[in-house]
Amino acid sequence: ARGFSLPLQQPGDCGDARYFDISRLACGPCGAHQRQSGGGSSCECQPGYRMVSSNGGSSVICEKCPANTSGVTQDGWNCIICPKGLTSEGKCKCPNNEILVERSVDGILLDEALCIRCNGSEQSFSASDSSGNRCVRCEQTFINVSKSCDCNSPNTLTGGLCFSASENLPPKGVATVRFGQLGITLTSTWFLKNLQSSASACWLYSNLTACQALGNMCVMNMNSLSSSSTDACGLFQYIYINTARLGIVHSISFWRHNLPWLYYGDQPGLASQVLEANHFPTTFSFKGTDKDVKLRFIAASFDAAGNFLKWQNLEGGILQLCSDTQTRLNAAYTFGTTYQQSCKISVSKILLDFANPVFYDLFLEYNGDNGQQYLWAVPVLNLNLQYSEMFVNQGSNMNNWLLTRRFFLVDALSGKENDLGKLPRVIRIASKITIRIRLVPHTQRGTIYPPLITVAYTDVLVQNPETQSVTVSFSVSYEMDQSEAQVQTDITLGVLGGLAVLWSLLKTAGWKRRTGNSIIDLQTVFKFLLFYAGDLANVFFVITVGTGIYWLVFFKAQQFVSVLLPLPSQEEYFVTYIACAFSLKALQFLQLLVSQLTIDIFFIDWERPKGKILKAVEGEGVIKSAAAPVSIWRTYFIANEWNEIQTVRKINHLFQVLAVLFFLEVVGFSNLALMDSSSSLTRSSDSYIAPWSRILRFGVSAALWLAIALVQIIFFSVFYERFVEDKIRQFVDLCCMSNVSISWSNLYSSNFNRTTQKIENLCSQRGLLPNTDGQTFQISISRKMRLHYDRIHETLTRKRGPARLLDSSANTFEQSTRAYNTMNKFLGSFIDHVHKEMDYIVKDKLLLERILGMEFMEPIEKSIFYNDEGHSFSDVLYYGNETTLLIFDILFFSVVDLASQSFILAAILTYLQQEIFRFIRNTLGRKNLASKTLVDERFLI
Repeated sequence: ARGFSLPLQQPGDCGDARYFDISRLACGPCGAHQRQSGGGSSCECQPGYRMVSSNGGSSVICEKCPANTSGVTQDGWNCIICPKGLTSEGKCKCPNNEILVERSVDGILLDEALCIRCNGSEQSFSASDSSGNRCVRCEQTFINVSKSCDCNSPNTLTGGLCFSASENLPPKGVATVRFGQLGITLTSTWFLKNLQSSASACWLYSNLTACQALGNMCVMNMNSLSSSSTDACGLFQYIYINTARLGIVHSISFWRHNLPWLYYGDQPGLASQVLEANHFPTTFSFKGTDKDVKLRFIAASFDAAGNFLKWQNLEGGILQLCSDTQTRLNAAYTFGTTYQQSCKISVSKILLDFANPVFYDLFLEYNGDNGQQYLWAVPVLNLNLQYSEMFVNQGSNMNNWLLTRRFFLVDALSGKENDLGKLPRVIRIASKITIRIRLVPHTQRGTIYPPLITVAYTDVLVQNPETQSVTVSFSVSYEMDQSEAQVQTDITLGVLGGLAVLWSLLKTAGWKRRTGNSIIDLQTVFKFLLFYAGDLANVFFVITVGTGIYWLVFFKAQQFVSVLLPLPSQEEYFVTYIACAFSLKALQFLQLLVSQLTIDIFFIDWERPKGKILKAVEGEGVIKSAAAPVSIWRTYFIANEWNEIQTVRKINHLFQVLAVLFFLEVVGFSNLALMDSSSSLTRSSDSYIAPWSRILRFGVSAALWLAIALVQIIFFSVFYERFVEDKIRQFVDLCCMSNVSISWSNLYSSNFNRTTQKIENLCSQRGLLPNTDGQTFQISISRKMRLHYDRIHETLTRKRGPARLLDSSANTFEQSTRAYNTMNKFLGSFIDHVHKEMDYIVKDKLLLERILGMEFMEPIEKSIFYNDEGHSFSDVLYYGNETTLLIFDILFFSVVDLASQSFILAAILTYLQQEIFRFIRNTLGRKNLASKTLVDERFLI
């Protein structure tokens, strides 16, 4: 097989003796006495040779001119006598102010070329044009000064203009440009040629174009405000100060007649007056018949020489250096849509597309009450503005800002030190442009302050344009004063945080009363901190969810603009609140997990022996009758059922994650988190996609989590658990039928063995008292009961103590078995009122006791059994802690999403962490159940 390849050749690779053949896309040889043409795609005759024929490419025939007619005409076809010499190209030349004539009026070739002098007398005032081909009227300043086309001493010739020595000229200008980022100050060819002439023409003749050109040179020098310098800005300021008599334009004190408007002034505090003293005289609305979301920016454009080009609408990407579709570019000027665009552009492309700088005076168009169209001047904050050769600190303090008016995108002109046709040494690029729009506080009709455009320039030292690149960005941001909202949030946090402290103190006090110990020790402080962590996490969660839903509803649903989203920098406090909520909730969740994995649980078998069995007595050789043992399989069965419901929740966590992800990514609720005014759930493929708002992302996702969870809880509690399966209540019924009771106590460490005692008495009689059906109770035990319980419990836990405390007459398992049986017998006899000195009463909790979660009555003589219709035994299971688990899942999902900006990744990791913790809870919970109930773990499925 033959390949289809060819060498890459460019016209510049061909050299002088070859040309670039456009049909072969390769270099070809030129003929004899020929060389490459200026375009590179054909050949031309060498100096001293004329063309005989030419059909393009190398189809050129050249002939040497005779010795007496060694010159070649300008078109290259004929030989001619050149009386005043030849150029390097072998063609005739003429002195200054003379024009070359090679043919008569009717086109007949002359034998000898003529150099005709232009008549500069008063009758014609003519001089040769720049090409030397014809005589034209000379520049007016020559005529005014010398009454001729000559500018002889003592008159001054500068920039092609002539100025009289007797006139009061402005100071001598310094034709230098400072590139502060590179630390380079160079003499600009453009400034050297045009600075003095523009300043003089503007000063003496009020020449409008010259004044604009002088202003452009000041802008290219970064609006330098040095009062001691006579650079472009110094000359502009000199003229501005000394032409006050000319008056102002459009009643704007900073805009002088005949001069461009470059500055707002440098008085302290002036910027805040310009930006906040007046409101923009129109309003904006997102919806309704009066919908108005279009920002009609328009710019007056000028070239470097000061010529007015045209009015330009910014739609279409005039200020956006990055290319994109027309629809996406125009989205930058839709009110309420935060716009961000960034890309890298090669220096070679910049030099090609922006060889000549264009300068802009930006305005915002609006309609007056009389239907007349008006323009509002948009101030510019130049972050590179220089003052006394040093950069001005254009920080966040508005009173220190120095506002300007004119700006440019690319300056590849002032950085040229030599011939204007060559590459510049330095170019200056507007690498970051931001249009800032601020909402007037407390507005209800979409009133804004005047916009502000911020420009940051980057100086680039041109070395290899093909490999060099610059990152540029364009953005439109919307902001409002968030200080009031922050104050309200801080107040809410303070109030709810204070209530959380009180609530945590109440829970700590209730826990302390149950322990029977009134001393505030380190254990008490630690317990309070754990309570407070969970309650404070709930406070942060409520605030963040409320904040997210508030911005979601009020920003997306508003008709007339009254609120704008916080900027990314203003969202930091919100992200901090989420981080605090997640950290504290994670601490509460881990504490909950540890408590459930270390719970002390006892199974009380109420079944009594039935019948007797014969049993041989070892060593005596006799057979005696004994009570038949009670089967252990019922206890094993109950243990298995308890093991299975340890991680049962009120919702299906897999369905929860999938449903949230479905609504976010498939239905399109994620589009509500975009920083634009649209409340649509869909976006077209060619439309601009605004950046995400972290507040809205949290608000949308949290609202969906809560809504779907609420629907699940209602479904399971109202329908599924009532008509299909209720595992918790079924477990209660199963224990009742099996005649087995369960008791437990939460032990966070060996020092916490006196915490709340809860007993589940699930007897076949459905109640402890006659004619009652209560099966679950919370008990507050008396001191005697507590001491007796602790003695047995200490024996039960001694197997994990030092070896010297163990009974040498029996192994550890036998000790544990005896202690466990002793505890079961004791609890059974206690419930059966066997111990009159440790008796109990049964009562209902007061409403306030239920609300506060603590008991007011002290169990001095008798223990107190509180009826528990709510099955609070589920508090030691996942089922009774659904709120904590749900909030932890929401916060985990949100933290991952805020870090990755991906709902899909957040959903996957959330499900994984749910499964991991569920596995840990099941595995370690099964081990704890086997250890505490002495049920062989092999029987726990």
